[in-house]
Amino acid sequence: MTDPTRIQPSELDQLPDRDPEETAEWQASLDAVTAAAGPHRAAYLMRRTLERAEGAGLALPKLLETDYVNTIPTSAEAGYGFDGDEEMEARITAWNRWNAAAMVTRGAKYGVGGHIATFASAAWLYETGFNHFFHGKERDGSGDQLFIQGHASPGIYARAFLDGRLTEAQLDNFRQESGGNGLPSYPHPRRLPWLWEFPTVSMGLGPLSAIYQARFNRYLTNRGIKDVSASHVWAFLGDGEMDEPESTAALALAAREGLDNLTFVINCNLQRLDGPVRANFKIVQELEAQFRGAGWNVVKSLWGTAWDELFRLDTTGALVRRLREVPDAQVQTYQTRDAAYIREDFFGKDPALVEMAKLLSDDKIVECFHTSRGGHEARKVFAAYKAALGHRGAPTVILAQTVKGHTLGRGFASKNANHQMKKLSVDEFKDMRDLLDLPIPDSAFADGQVPYGHPGADAPEVRYLQERRAALGGPAPARRVHPVAPLPAPAEKVFAAFDKGSGSQSVATTMAFVRLVKDLVRDKETGRRWVPIVPDEARTFGMESLFPSLGIYSPKGQTYEPVDRDQLMYYKEAVNGQILNEGITEAGSMADFIAASTAYSTHGEPMIPFYIFYSMFGWQRTADQMWQLGDQLGRGFLVGATAGRTTLTGEGLQHADGHSPVIAATNPAALSYDPAFAYEVAVIVKDGLRRMYGEGAPGEDPNVFYYLTVYNEPMPQPAKPAVEGIDEAIVKGLYRFREGSGAEDAPRIQLLSSGTAIHWALQAQQMLAAEWGVTADVWSATSWTELRRDALEADAALLRGEERVPYVRQALADAQGPVLAVSDYMRQVPDQIAQWVEQDYSSLGADGFGLSDTREAARRHFGVDAPSIVVAALAQLAKRGEVPASAVKDARERYGL
Repeated sequence: MTDPTRIQPSELDQLPDRDPEETAEWQASLDAVTAAAGPHRAAYLMRRTLERAEGAGLALPKLLETDYVNTIPTSAEAGYGFDGDEEMEARITAWNRWNAAAMVTRGAKYGVGGHIATFASAAWLYETGFNHFFHGKERDGSGDQLFIQGHASPGIYARAFLDGRLTEAQLDNFRQESGGNGLPSYPHPRRLPWLWEFPTVSMGLGPLSAIYQARFNRYLTNRGIKDVSASHVWAFLGDGEMDEPESTAALALAAREGLDNLTFVINCNLQRLDGPVRANFKIVQELEAQFRGAGWNVVKSLWGTAWDELFRLDTTGALVRRLREVPDAQVQTYQTRDAAYIREDFFGKDPALVEMAKLLSDDKIVECFHTSRGGHEARKVFAAYKAALGHRGAPTVILAQTVKGHTLGRGFASKNANHQMKKLSVDEFKDMRDLLDLPIPDSAFADGQVPYGHPGADAPEVRYLQERRAALGGPAPARRVHPVAPLPAPAEKVFAAFDKGSGSQSVATTMAFVRLVKDLVRDKETGRRWVPIVPDEARTFGMESLFPSLGIYSPKGQTYEPVDRDQLMYYKEAVNGQILNEGITEAGSMADFIAASTAYSTHGEPMIPFYIFYSMFGWQRTADQMWQLGDQLGRGFLVGATAGRTTLTGEGLQHADGHSPVIAATNPAALSYDPAFAYEVAVIVKDGLRRMYGEGAPGEDPNVFYYLTVYNEPMPQPAKPAVEGIDEAIVKGLYRFREGSGAEDAPRIQLLSSGTAIHWALQAQQMLAAEWGVTADVWSATSWTELRRDALEADAALLRGEERVPYVRQALADAQGPVLAVSDYMRQVPDQIAQWVEQDYSSLGADGFGLSDTREAARRHFGVDAPSIVVAALAQLAKRGEVPASAVKDARERYGL
């Protein structure tokens, strides 16, 4: 007989119930509690039962949300062993709050701006970490990795000033760097490389990079490169920042791999740049559900100790219920209104709360709703951090509630516009001084200028700060480039193997690159330092042969028998696997690359990452991370495979890359190359290893990365020409590959081409000679961008009074006739060098959108195939009167153009 109380079917109906009568008794008990004590009591008992079950190790789904209260109650804080001097730490924090606000305010007179409110809300989140948790690099060369929220940088500078690492003059040059003694606006390692490790202010990239940094730390340990298991990654984030898709893109990865060496600290001040983060909702609850659902441990630190009395008086649960239902924008309003308003609007909604409010003074209500937050109290933050470090098997997120603009005064705190407010008045500073109890006399405000404050180099606050940092392993944040010997160069035969070409065999340059890497990873000295990274396209790029030899990294190893185990190139996962196969995530792969490319500074272990990807989905999709890579001084090889607009047949518009070299050219740290032949690939990679990891040349910056485009079009690979200085020319970007032959008085033209386009140029060379009596020289332009940069440097040198000729002009000095440049990219790519070419210059390119068709049809469509090159060459020569004008028309008709 069907139970009439069970109206809705349950997924549990599919499971055997060995004692239906017992089940019914439990359900009846729940019904009885609900009827007798109300639904809130019933829910409380269910929560307690679930907690007990979880503690007993029973496998039950977790609740995604908990009440809007602290995870760690006040009564439990003592158990976390806070061992600091609270009064001393409060004085240190007060000095840092003051100097952060003073620095931004003093800079406002120059119009350079700055942010005050973020650090004001997050000060204790940082100070507690610096005083008790964040390990410095003097401990083991690695320390902890701190991803600091960009808008909080003034507070970090203020602490470095108190510590003696920065001077007053440097603080006065905040956001004024051109003189060489300034401080960058945000964490920029390239601008302040001894302090900042991780650029974070392009919001969303910090949390994504932090996850992959923690993951790469495990990779280094599991592969036996360096044991960095003692390193912890801390990412400080804003609640508004979590709306960026990159912020939460890899949460599941962190949980899946059990990254308990990672803690997110989200400053929940409920405000983003323009107003509330979730005006009509609750961002803390939303984030809790999101992180719990992804498998993270969640610690909420919401309310300060002033709330303890209120929670003790809440015998009915009415206070907790009201806290859950009030939207964030209203909480923000409470922070700016008087006690009468709060009594009416907050407490007046429930009779039990009305009675509670009668027991509270106006001062108590104002304290609770204006300032008392878990993120503003050292003991609560300490307990949250200690709980995070003690949790095993999953990463932790700490949701710390604060007040944006805390201690900056009523004109600042919780105002919607406070992100754009760049200064305080002298009177507001005096109020702040009195609130923080700082010994700064009125006489220090000379001529209306806000003074910096410092208790003295030998003051108790400074000694305490420095002693705490010494015990934790030295200053933080800090970036170090460890004095390690240059990596030995791989054997010359690895690169020389490509000099002889492929004979009659057709080989794509993608395949040539993969073959080169296969040989390099076998090198006894440096092979283990290679980090192959691929976003689930290894088979597309012919890399499956690396699976069984190198293994795919997995912290769990291989817990299954792969379906292709009986094949030579089977899918092999291993705890010490070398390949990072990231699935379909270019953003995750780039985050991997950044972590690997900066291991030389983060951990003192130079690693050689190469990240190979569909060229269309590299710079176009993740250019922001590539800028982050340059800012973080990363080193390695980015490889845009299946490159070009016409080589990837059938895939169509979204896959047809005609512009990645243009975007790459905008990144000063990227050395962009479009090699045509296998031996060019080998020469460029060899040069990259020398420059980034080897001895390098005097004055040469090793903090660069190489971008190579390689193609999936199999072509016979020629032998390297036996020409003196060819390797240097390949690296510089241009050399004559094949000189034309013809009558001495024949019209002559120079065909400059890059990548796969050189094959069309070579065909055009033959056609011009055989059918039109024109001699053409074919040049390989391995890097239009490097040619342009050299020319720009030459121009700058001339303005300094130095005589210098651009390399492109030197190379073409004796070249007769006009120049026609062609590539498989938009014309803007070869046109980068046009102004420095003395000869008449024109170009062909694949401008516009891509399309699906055969290679031949696509090239005809864009006008870059060999016949199109012939017509364009004749047109150039006709302009000069060197061939009849009719030749252009005849050629168009002959080739059907």
